[in-house]
Amino acid sequence: MSLPSEPRTPDPGPRSLVFGYHTMGCVGFDALVRHGFEVSAVFTHRDDSNEEIWWESLAERARGRGIPVHFVGRSDPKTPGFAELVGGYRPEFIFSFYFRYMIPESLLRLAPRGALNLHGSLLPRYRGRAPVNWVLVNGETETGVSLHHMVAIPDAGNLVAQERVEIAFEDTARTLYAKLESAAEKLLDRTLPLLKEGRAPSVAMNLVDGSYFGGRTPEDGRFSWEWPAVKIYNLVRAVTHPYPGAFTVWAGRKLFVWWAVPQTRPLEAAPGTVLEVSPERVEVATGDGALLLARCQLEGEPETGADAFFEAHGLTAGSRLDEAGDNP
Repeated sequence: MSLPSEPRTPDPGPRSLVFGYHTMGCVGFDALVRHGFEVSAVFTHRDDSNEEIWWESLAERARGRGIPVHFVGRSDPKTPGFAELVGGYRPEFIFSFYFRYMIPESLLRLAPRGALNLHGSLLPRYRGRAPVNWVLVNGETETGVSLHHMVAIPDAGNLVAQERVEIAFEDTARTLYAKLESAAEKLLDRTLPLLKEGRAPSVAMNLVDGSYFGGRTPEDGRFSWEWPAVKIYNLVRAVTHPYPGAFTVWAGRKLFVWWAVPQTRPLEAAPGTVLEVSPERVEVATGDGALLLARCQLEGEPETGADAFFEAHGLTAGSRLDEAGDNP
């Protein structure tokens, strides 16, 4: 009679470090756990008090599993002590999921099986910062997520996988971000098993065919009524809540347009001219077409519906919203 064998302990997955932030950081972290990667530690950022925090906390997600969490400052990755900390974990893989700082090449080399980044565009297009906002500003109809190897140049290493996402005309940065989260989950579920087995693709990018965009600041939300209505709309949806907002200047103060819909029809009125004010319709002429306003806010005042805002400030058909227009 043979004795029962002891239960076999599962082999630990590849030792991995996660550099990440935001809900996308949680999506990546969850995928690694789901596919049996051994996440040794998480490196993340502290929240910025100047930002509207609407995303999930990667730090809390990792702590919930008893995984060490390290908060990283902008200059930390370049210090010898940080390199020693990372190297001490003996990572086989390093993953970056919406980590905001560049990871030096010296750290990338500490992961012999690969250092990979998840980027929110179809690389090599929209390399760089804020790709979700930029694709909307530019009126794109498609974007996606890309998993690629990290090198010294941002978003330039070999591609491993991509997942495409359709951009609807009604999408804002927030709704598009949610679509990208789902796309990232699909991409990682498809690709992580291949990385574990050493069978993942690695295809060089042709950067000449791509594009690069820098970071955005709140001041980049400024528009002119001289712009076509569709161009203003694309900026509005790219930076409306939870982002800093699209604005013009009226009577010396920022006038934020939190939501509006373009009306593409011929007009003879000068850009910035109020065409109609009623409880059902507030419309302003632009350089091409008109903008049907829904939500507005004058700097220093509460956000309101457009009809209430125009009534409160005595704006009627024929009023002007350019900088030299009617004073409130």
